[in-house]
Parts: sequence; C-alpha cells; structure tokens
Amino acid sequence: MAFLKFSKLPKPQGYEYKPRYWNPQKEALEDRLKQIEEVKVGDTEAVKMRIANNFRRGGYAQRGGMYKSRQNRQSNRTLLLVVAVLVLLSYWLLSVYLPELVKALE
Repeated sequence: MAFLKFSKLPKPQGYEYKPRYWNPQKEALEDRLKQIEEVKVGDTEAVKMRIANNFRRGGYAQRGGMYKSRQNRQSNRTLLLVVAVLVLLSYWLLSVYLPELVKALE
C-alpha cells in the first residue's frame, strides 16, 4: 500500500521557545525612580500619581508597620471586649431565665 502514496506527508512544525527574564523588583524600582525625577521637576500630575500609588500599596502602613500594628492591637482588644460582654450576658440570661424555661417546658 505504500506505493499508492502520491505525495509526502508534512513534517511536524518545529517549536522554538525563547524564555524572557522579567524582574518585577527592578521594574518597580525604575518606576519609582522615574516618579521621583518627575516630582523633582515639579509636575503636579506626578505628585498626584505618587500619592495614589501610596494609597494603593498601603503607603505609610508598610513603613515600619507601627500604625498597622497599633490598629491590630486595638482591633484585638475590641474583639476581646465584645466576646467577654457576650459571655457575661449569656451567663446572666441563662442563670435568670433557664429555671423558668425548664419549668415552662415540663
């Protein structure tokens, strides 16, 4: 049957993949340096962009983390206080109303 072939079969196409190296930290550094240069020139749009980027990245909370850790501590204290109040309230309600509820169910 091989003699009935009139044309050649196509060969598989080659695959050439050349990976590219990308350094996101270097790109971020270049962007920051470019923004600093624009701010030095006195461009108001550059100042607006810098402020917006600081808000997006977390800005001042990332510098030392003092503000963020203070907020975490305050949040934990508030949560602990709420849990303690709920536990005390439920204990009081159960001690006062549980005997009456048991009598009503019997």
